Amino acid sequence: MGRLTTLRAVLAGHLTPVTGSVRHKLLTLVLAPLLLGVPALLLIVWVWGTHGYNQLLINKVSADLGTARQFFDRVQTGVSGGLEALASSHRLALALDRPGEQPADRGLAALLDGAALQQGLDFLLLLDPQGRVLAGGGAVRGGDRSGWAVVRWALNGVGTRGLEVFGPEQLTAVHPALPARARLPLVPTRNAAPTDRRVEERALVIHAAVPVVGLDGAPLGVLEGGVLLNGSQSIVDRINTAVYQDASLPLGSQGTATLFLDDTRIATNVRLFEGERALGTRASAAVHRQVIGEGRVWLGSAFVVDDTYVSGYEPLVDTEGRRVGMLYVGFLEAPLQQALYRAMAVLFLAFLAVSGLGTLADLRFARAIFRPLERMNRVIATIEAGDETARAGPTASHDELGRLSRAFDHLLDSLAARRQELERAAENLDRKVAERTAELEDANATLRQAHRTLMMSEKLAAIGELTAGVAHEINNPVAVIQGNLDLLREVLGEAADPVRDEIRLIDEQTHRIQALIAKLLQFARPGDFAGQAEPIDVNGVVVDGLVLTRHTLRRGHIHVETHLTATRRVEISRGELQQVLINLVVNAAQSMPDGGALTLETRDAEVEGEEGIVLCVRDTGHGIAADVLHRIFDPFFTTKKTEGTGLGLSISFAIVQRQGGRITVDSAPDTGATFRVWLRRTACFADQPA
Repeated sequence: MGRLTTLRAVLAGHLTPVTGSVRHKLLTLVLAPLLLGVPALLLIVWVWGTHGYNQLLINKVSADLGTARQFFDRVQTGVSGGLEALASSHRLALALDRPGEQPADRGLAALLDGAALQQGLDFLLLLDPQGRVLAGGGAVRGGDRSGWAVVRWALNGVGTRGLEVFGPEQLTAVHPALPARARLPLVPTRNAAPTDRRVEERALVIHAAVPVVGLDGAPLGVLEGGVLLNGSQSIVDRINTAVYQDASLPLGSQGTATLFLDDTRIATNVRLFEGERALGTRASAAVHRQVIGEGRVWLGSAFVVDDTYVSGYEPLVDTEGRRVGMLYVGFLEAPLQQALYRAMAVLFLAFLAVSGLGTLADLRFARAIFRPLERMNRVIATIEAGDETARAGPTASHDELGRLSRAFDHLLDSLAARRQELERAAENLDRKVAERTAELEDANATLRQAHRTLMMSEKLAAIGELTAGVAHEINNPVAVIQGNLDLLREVLGEAADPVRDEIRLIDEQTHRIQALIAKLLQFARPGDFAGQAEPIDVNGVVVDGLVLTRHTLRRGHIHVETHLTATRRVEISRGELQQVLINLVVNAAQSMPDGGALTLETRDAEVEGEEGIVLCVRDTGHGIAADVLHRIFDPFFTTKKTEGTGLGLSISFAIVQRQGGRITVDSAPDTGATFRVWLRRTACFADQPA
């Protein structure tokens, strides 16, 4: 019950601006159909429009897929038709009707090679009535071909054709050159199923065979031929031309067609870059699972290589009914979606324009009702502000609101007369109350000022105590440790040899504390540590930096290469730039614990539209992970858990940024890192925080 009461109170508080005004109530009543109905109508139009438009796209790609399938069937039929024409030709019959001669003597090889070239076949074989090779291409004479389904049908007197998957050995059996043509390196593709394969050596082949009979009608053998689809761009280009004719895809969309062996593109006009076809790329895992795995047609949006297409996929089956590949057609979705959005935007703007005009007309009509109410409301507000002479005044309205306005003015006149009497009677009392109130206010003001002063003093005292504590707890103990350590070393002399390493470690740690405090101060107030900017030769700074870091580089077995081609001088403190360079070189050396190559390069460049130089520091170390790459310039962030303060790169970043330049980094795990320092020829110093 308590929660329900609280909820009602909250709702009442939010609705008071609307329910507390007659004007707002009337406006809500008039504008509700427009303010609620129009958005609802626009939402319905958007949902129905986009759904209908997407359905139209799916219907179109379904029709395109049907056209592509029919065309591909005609291509296969054309292969078998060409074989039938050759099988029934007089030339072949004459060549076969020469008993006692070898096939080579009859000119069969030349006849078959010429027919294969004319019909666009990749291999053409003549088989004897038992299915053994008599002649043709590079096949071994006597090889048994009766294991193929189309050959068995042809041996039984029925010519047929279909799709088959040939392995490398099977390709070699029909022609030695085909395995090399069929070989396709696999290209890593987004959204594709994981695979360990790196190359596709199988081939998808249009396989056909027809019976051959002699002049007397006796069976003489079989003609077996095929077309290698791997890399057969002419077929997919003809399919694409047949499906997507001129003006069939307006608005700048682009149609594509593809033949797949399993999930690998073996013939396609989908492009990767610079016009290169996307051979060897693979279909997404979702498409492969539905089409090849489940045998269902895919219709809808799909990610193709590097963009989204309205796509249609259907399975391709071999002569045994096994799903061995896919036929694909599709067109770019983005131009059509943009056209839909533009049309919807125009429609929405039209709706909004009509709604706006209707709203203005409603408001203009409602002003006649609002005017008397607004005048009375202004009078109430004016009286509450202290002007008791305000009145609504005469009105030409003779309706209920007009009568109410006149009665309202009469009531105000009566109240004004009574108020004057009360004011005269209470004038003396008010004066005394005012005097006493003034005295109390003066006393309270004095007390508040004293309280504020006390609190400020306490805050300043706390800050001073904290500062003194930091100085005492860090700097003084460090100074005492360092002084006593020096004294200990002098007093003990050679007697300190047994603990010399321990003394050295204490010495190093005190210096480390002092260096850390200095770095914190340098990061907090970099302006206090800034050197004098002057035009300097960056190449000389690089050479000096290598001299200063040569011991670190030699100890790490790091090979250094330099390419110093910059000719311009830049304005910066030489010492600060040397600090930046040494930071980058030391970080690079630490990223190559097992040795590597360090390359330093300078060249003239444009920086923010002005002349300048770029200094590159490139290593072959373990690189930087993508999830931390954006944080490497953050203060106190470091990937070296046992050493470092995480301030080196942030200080370098602040130094270069103060000069008006910038530092960028490119890296990936196990590929090294490249830091680029961009410096202006004329410094443009940024303001430093106080």
